[in-house]
Amino acid sequence: MTYDVLFFLHLDSRRVSIAGITDHPESCWMEQMARNATLEGWGFLPSRRYLFDDRDAKFSESFRDRLAAGGVKPLKLPSRSPNRNAFAERGVRSVKEECLSKLVLFGEAALRRVLAEYVEHFHAERNHQGKGNVLLFPSSDRAASNGSGRVRCQERLGGLLKYYHREVA
Repeated sequence: MTYDVLFFLHLDSRRVSIAGITDHPESCWMEQMARNATLEGWGFLPSRRYLFDDRDAKFSESFRDRLAAGGVKPLKLPSRSPNRNAFAERGVRSVKEECLSKLVLFGEAALRRVLAEYVEHFHAERNHQGKGNVLLFPSSDRAASNGSGRVRCQERLGGLLKYYHREVA
């Protein structure tokens, strides 16, 4: 079975938010995801002004209308311009190459768990060359390291995702 994952990527911070996963991304599901994303105090987009979409048929007029009603202006990327969506395309490629193509997943629950682990790794443990080769959202104990402790390797997803850090001395 194939699942569609709706995610939002904030271009400035590179924060990824998984909005939903479904095997049938029908119009009513997409409308509900737009409502959820623009909910004040809870959604992923209430403080955002624009949302770029890549003209996929899943981004219907009703989806765009729901976003606009929530204060987010949907902007269609020009047709046949894959470089306009480079950050999202690279994110999809990374999660596929580093994670999904190396696992056999049985069902939506497994996919949700793996994506949650990957997003946590992406935010707090994976260096980003496009952002000065630093961690995007380091945990407070890693940010406090003075660089003189022992180097430790920690793993996620059974060793598929590894990251190294210094112990706080």
